[in-house]
Amino acid sequence: MSFARPLFLVALLAVPLAVALYVLLERRRARYAVTYTNVDLLASVAAGRPWRRYVPPVLVLLALTALCAGLARPQVETLVADERATIILVVDVSASMEAEDVEPTRLAAAQDAIRTFIDRVPGSIRIGLVAFAGDAQVASPPTTNREFLLGSLDRVAQYPGFSGTAIGDALALAVEMGEQATGAGGTGDDDPEGDTIAFRSAAAAPDPSLVSILFLSDGAQTRGFLQPLEGAERARNAGFPVYTVSLGTPAGVVTREFDGVVRTIPVPPDPATLSAVAELTGGRFYEADTAATLEEAYVNLGSSLARAPGKAEATAWFLGAAAAALAAALLLAAAWSPRLP
Repeated sequence: MSFARPLFLVALLAVPLAVALYVLLERRRARYAVTYTNVDLLASVAAGRPWRRYVPPVLVLLALTALCAGLARPQVETLVADERATIILVVDVSASMEAEDVEPTRLAAAQDAIRTFIDRVPGSIRIGLVAFAGDAQVASPPTTNREFLLGSLDRVAQYPGFSGTAIGDALALAVEMGEQATGAGGTGDDDPEGDTIAFRSAAAAPDPSLVSILFLSDGAQTRGFLQPLEGAERARNAGFPVYTVSLGTPAGVVTREFDGVVRTIPVPPDPATLSAVAELTGGRFYEADTAATLEEAYVNLGSSLARAPGKAEATAWFLGAAAAALAAALLLAAAWSPRLP
């Protein structure tokens, strides 16, 4: 722990002064005898629980200590949000995401988890969204407009003609968005109004460490120009870590009608490929076979991505502790004070 205003720690001298004043008052009180008409009552009060008389003063001293320390603006080492950072969310919306092995469906569970993730990420962080199946499309350019982003997430299930899984192409598009967001082609528009990427010129030099890609898919590559590891290679060259989530179970199936015949098609996930993508790019791999494990993965990522080691002010904690200790001292003093008939 450190302090933004260490000179204010001098205020802690008030604590030993308060202790000295309390001791002085106690000694003066001992010089005088208190006359009681009922000596037995005095004896019972004095012999009850003598330690109680010291609890309220100790709590007051603790409150005073916390208050004085709070004046120095204490700070703790933690992860703080980097307002320059950008996160690119990539979500698979192919037909296999209709499988119900992850309730209610893979896609619905993914949308719920991404909403949780967006809630966890500070509002100053720009988030972009890529939806892919047989090809990849920009659903939302990097933006701090959460309403627009959530609306785009709701609409990804309505994308027409999505069949197949183009993991490599989706990675390549996410890398392109990240490069533009870091300054190679501009920074994300904070108020997007269309479906195309809108960027403005950047004043600062590109910083690839400020971009993270969060990639979710439920199957193996079946379409696209780039293979998954080719797309991952682009991310590694750009310096963008890719955090991958494999969604679904080996028992996952979807039903389709072909020439009037309903067929059941197995749609197992491909964790090996997504694990390799994460390892190649320096990200982390998550495997989710239920809505709960998927939610947990996105909660963890939402609490860690776009953050860097830094200092957070803890003044409010100290002031809260001071108020709580003082309130406890007053309540206990009132409850334990002897009441003579």
